[in-house]
Amino acid sequence: MPAVGIVETKYVNLGEFQLESGARLPEVTVAYETYGQLNAEGTNAVLVLHALTGDAHVAGKHDPQDKLPGWWDPLVGPGRAIDTNKYFVVCSNVLGGCYGTTGPASVNPETGKPYGMSFPVVTIRDMVRLQKKLVDTLGIKRLVCAIGGSMGGMQALEWAVTYPDFLDSVIPIATSGRLSAQAIAYNEVQRQAIIMDPNWNNGDYYGREVPARGLSLARMIGTITYKSDESWNFKFGRAFNGKQNGGYYSFNSRFEVENYLHYQGMKLVKRFDANCYLYLTKAMDLHDVGRGYPSYKEALQRIRAKCLMIGIRSDILYPPHYQKEVAEILREAGRPAYYMELNSPYGHDAFLIEFDMMTPIIRGFLESI
Repeated sequence: MPAVGIVETKYVNLGEFQLESGARLPEVTVAYETYGQLNAEGTNAVLVLHALTGDAHVAGKHDPQDKLPGWWDPLVGPGRAIDTNKYFVVCSNVLGGCYGTTGPASVNPETGKPYGMSFPVVTIRDMVRLQKKLVDTLGIKRLVCAIGGSMGGMQALEWAVTYPDFLDSVIPIATSGRLSAQAIAYNEVQRQAIIMDPNWNNGDYYGREVPARGLSLARMIGTITYKSDESWNFKFGRAFNGKQNGGYYSFNSRFEVENYLHYQGMKLVKRFDANCYLYLTKAMDLHDVGRGYPSYKEALQRIRAKCLMIGIRSDILYPPHYQKEVAEILREAGRPAYYMELNSPYGHDAFLIEFDMMTPIIRGFLESI
């Protein structure tokens, strides 16, 4: 199938923005990409929502020489599951991110210096409220669907709860309506890895040496939670790279799984901001669609959109029972809610890998709207 081709990231200043906490950002810039054409009625839009270290670049390439296309390219394009011949597809970098949308690495217009840790804490709900401002600015009157995996799935659920009459359907993938104690624990250890790096310097490292060791270690920890026992054993087993010249008994020799973790850690350092990692994991910790409502169940029952929860059999970060729970609560309230499961060994990462599995599921659901 053809791809969306060459695309560009666009930027819009949405002015002052007040957060759920009451804190105020004097101005907010949002980075976003669009694919396809918005119809005259403004009613054919699909909002794609990215995960923790993702960005607005969902599909296509920015330059013909780019090695890889956007992170969900196999799902988005002409004739693909999210068909750009039918839908106007939008994705924006989240509030607090570091790929063009205002976050802790951005310059505070009131001081002329990067916010760093003076940036206010943001929530998933704040991200969604800012996305609503973007959607309104683009002339979108109603969403066909809000879809995303992991932190993107949190945003999708928050969209359906906060703006129940604005969207026809929602597809949260490998996520939950509120973060579990175990996931919060994983996030806290990752944050501590960054904070304990002397180069973090209370978040004031811009223009200096960045906390590379801390951010790398945080990513290594996170990567462990994104996989499964099956996938680790399939990919690496006990492969060892130090068997030559007595290396087996050297403390500095490594199994290949260790090499992989170190590689993934340093790879993130080259493309992501440590303070952003702190703020976005904190936003995930605070995620609870029931906050401000009489109960978690009553918050979910605000949803009017047709809902497809997608789980992953081997996901240890967001086990399938979290997605099943949301679907069951919605069905109890008489809402059209469904659950599908990816029978994948790849763990949480499956939503970024199993495109052949996801294509018929997503395509079929969207065609039913």
